[in-house]
Amino acid sequence: IMAERTNAQIVEALATLAGIMARDHQPGREDEARLERFMKHKPPIFTGGYNLEGAVKWLEEVEIIFE
Repeated sequence: IMAERTNAQIVEALATLAGIMARDHQPGREDEARLERFMKHKPPIFTGGYNLEGAVKWLEEVEIIFE
């Protein structure tokens, strides 16, 4: 049950992040500037695989950058 709830939270958070990115989309140089600002925060790299704790930690760190 814990894993199911956590998976649902991850899905919800990713949907929220996608919505924020879509709402903030402006073509052209602004996209490059936005990516540069994001990368300056040295976001964690998601390596894939099944690691629930690692995925949750990755998501939390990325959310902090978006905040």
